[in-house]
Amino acid sequence: MNEKIITNKNLTSFADHLDEQYGKRGTEEREKFEEGYYTFKLGVMLQELRKEQGLTQEQLAEKCGTTKTYISRIENDASDIRLSTLMRIIREGLGGHLRMNVDMIYKDPILNTLQ
Repeated sequence: MNEKIITNKNLTSFADHLDEQYGKRGTEEREKFEEGYYTFKLGVMLQELRKEQGLTQEQLAEKCGTTKTYISRIENDASDIRLSTLMRIIREGLGGHLRMNVDMIYKDPILNTLQ
């Protein structure tokens, strides 16, 4: 069987696409995009965890001492969340633990390669 592999030289990686659309990491426009992405991702993750446990927004709110409206706001637009409240929702409401990391972006490109 003689198969030809066809390559498309116009394809770009997702990282290159983001650089082109929003600028390189560290630029204001790219940081704004990244922030929006991570707040969206957080909301979706919380919603999926809640549903996996068979909880309604109201039930989750009761378990962790907040309101259904607040849970809905986080799931649909996770901006402006207090860290202590997020930790309480994850710990008391969902039985999990929040883990975080910080990625540093340096103006000196050489420092970025050392991470």
